Amino acid sequence: MGRIYIETYGCQMNVNDTEVIFAIMAKAGYERTEDMSSADIILANTCSVRDNAEQRIWGRIEQFRLVKKERPEVVVGIVGCMAGRLKDALLDTHKVDLVAGPDAYRSLPALVDSVRDGHPAINVALSHEETYGDITPVRIDRDGVSAFISIMRGCNNVCSYCVVPYTRGAERSRDPHTIVREACDLFERGYREVTLLGQNVDSYLWRGPEGETQDFAGLLAMVAEVSPQLRVRFTSSNPQDISDRVLEVMAANENIARHIHLPVQSGSDVMLERMRRRYSREWYLSRVRRIREVLPGCGLTTDVIAGFCGETEEDHMLTLSLFREVCFDSAFMFAYSERPGTLAAKKYADDVPYDVKVRRLNEIIALQSECSLKSNRNDVGKVFTVLVEGPSKKGDGQLCGRASNNKMCVFSAGDRVLSPGQYADVRVDDCTSATLICSLV
Repeated sequence: MGRIYIETYGCQMNVNDTEVIFAIMAKAGYERTEDMSSADIILANTCSVRDNAEQRIWGRIEQFRLVKKERPEVVVGIVGCMAGRLKDALLDTHKVDLVAGPDAYRSLPALVDSVRDGHPAINVALSHEETYGDITPVRIDRDGVSAFISIMRGCNNVCSYCVVPYTRGAERSRDPHTIVREACDLFERGYREVTLLGQNVDSYLWRGPEGETQDFAGLLAMVAEVSPQLRVRFTSSNPQDISDRVLEVMAANENIARHIHLPVQSGSDVMLERMRRRYSREWYLSRVRRIREVLPGCGLTTDVIAGFCGETEEDHMLTLSLFREVCFDSAFMFAYSERPGTLAAKKYADDVPYDVKVRRLNEIIALQSECSLKSNRNDVGKVFTVLVEGPSKKGDGQLCGRASNNKMCVFSAGDRVLSPGQYADVRVDDCTSATLICSLV
């Protein structure tokens, strides 16, 4: 057998795609290796959401070139979103042998064969049907506790700043029965948590060959029925699409995690309209109120962009005020990075100075740190059921695991023997802005 090494960058979807690639290549006679120096194939599974993600890959290509200089027979490839966006430019460097987009992974064995015959190879064609639903991913997690399940591919929203619709194509929903089978297989193999993945899970809608349909709420209920011992998460939700029915299914099933990642991007209606987000500030806040009404104590996290095209100081202040009002548990916070080919790049000037973007981003980060600490302090004295993931990064015999609300808990097992994948009840004794410090009940 040959050996294949893959470096994965970007979102959880890319992690799952890497697992799919390993499965496809295993059938072609290649086994996974974590040692690049011994690999026959070196791939980087890439992200194009922000410019700095792409810059990292250009740096890695130079490292791959050094390996290839010593072993010319090694095949070097770029796959994923950056491959779909830059296409020929990657091959033109003469440092990359093959390029494959997110819908072209089934062709990787043929692309490798073409390279071995002396021909650089490329396939970045987008598909209206590909979901990889028949492929059992080769899991690359280290703990055997949590796994990702892709339920759909692509996105139809076309937010003005986002490159995903151009690199991953239109939405396609996977057959729910294959999703449930994958969840059952994972549970039987000892996994105790699955995360259902999609660019916008709330728009999941499968249409069967005989006219039958299934929406996301129905799929969520189906996966929750696999076992009460299987915790079910999902990401990401879109504020314009998350329905009361999804919230009701969550409330009716204790094993569906009480956590929703609800990207807001901005607190200004002017910015939201320019971003083509299709909801208003008030709509977003109304969804937050409904979530907390149906699911008291539900964890709530978000994404936000600082310094989008034309953002004024007033727009920025509206974002800060929304953060104060909602008090998110945590957030992914970024300065705007123009992506070539997007609607924003074509239509709007990237006119907020870099130093202003950084200052606004730092103000959001500082405020979110206060909100995270406040949120965690509110949990002191509460008892949570955590899924043990393993030893804490800090060591000292401490274990760590996430509560249903997605907060990380650190605790001592004492005289008890707890293994990854077991559930344990813990009481919150103290906290930092990032962690709940607990003791076993």
